[in-house]
Amino acid sequence: MDYVSAIVPPLVMAIGFAFLVRAIIRSQGGAQKAKEDAAAEALAARSSAE
Repeated sequence: MDYVSAIVPPLVMAIGFAFLVRAIIRSQGGAQKAKEDAAAEALAARSSAE
């Protein structure tokens, strides 16, 4: 049964990572996209002007 205890932690981490990637992809776009893009562009313009 050592193989079970050896495979469980990487399996749990892989599943967690898959859910993290899914959450990041799902949070892209939507109603806040224009506001986030405008804020990022303003920050980039301010940092390049300095």
